[in-house]
Amino acid sequence: MMVCAILCVAVATAAETGKESMTEKVVVTTSDNKKISLDHYRQGHQQVVVLAHGFYNSKQAVLFREMATGLLEEYDVIVFDFRGHGKSSGLFSWTVNEHRDLQAVLDYADQEYDKIGVIGFSLGAAIAINTAARDSRIDSLIAVSSPYDFNRINYRVWQMGVMENVVYNVFQEGRIGKGIRPGWLFRKKPKPIDAVGQVNAPTLFVHGQKDWLIAPEHSRKLYRKANCRKDLMILKEGTHAEYIFRADKDGTLAVFREWFHKTLGS
Repeated sequence: MMVCAILCVAVATAAETGKESMTEKVVVTTSDNKKISLDHYRQGHQQVVVLAHGFYNSKQAVLFREMATGLLEEYDVIVFDFRGHGKSSGLFSWTVNEHRDLQAVLDYADQEYDKIGVIGFSLGAAIAINTAARDSRIDSLIAVSSPYDFNRINYRVWQMGVMENVVYNVFQEGRIGKGIRPGWLFRKKPKPIDAVGQVNAPTLFVHGQKDWLIAPEHSRKLYRKANCRKDLMILKEGTHAEYIFRADKDGTLAVFREWFHKTLGS
């Protein structure tokens, strides 16, 4: 595939390593003509890690920006907005067409990097699995809190931590970058459990034992069905998606780095 349009604005930043780094704001066009906004964190590495957020999130969310900065010492990083989120165009199609968004980002990244890793969170993980089943340019995948089937999501809202979710997302910095422009919900959606057997990229499934939205059994089912090089990590104190990172930033980054060291190199 070819990237139909790219708009870049470079912004110099300082990295913890003391090396010069740069963030570019880029827009790419999907095969169905949606504009996908991404931030490209550069520090001259030969491998890149793409972060794929979940429902109601965006690349501007504080936790995703912190993850990008934390990975930048060893990998360049791309964080993007799915359609219907952040600064990307269109309406969110509930995983039906979002593989096109990730593929447009892969088109862009593939022009520059030797290897591409992807970390997907929640519905972003489901989309990443569906995409990896059809696109061999994903060289390594980490699926965090992925559902095996959208229709089997648990919605155990009574288990939500008040401080972790409600207060953080309504009154604290968690509200930054949140929002969605939803499309029609009641469409037939691709099931990651049907796609995961066709994924060839080494895949790490990560799930929190205390996940209130998507029970850890989802990742266990995906792990059992996968035919690729694979591993499964159930975190005893972990909850949902990027909140695993919020609870233990250094530990979560260490898990991500270790997997990518094994499967992407450094």
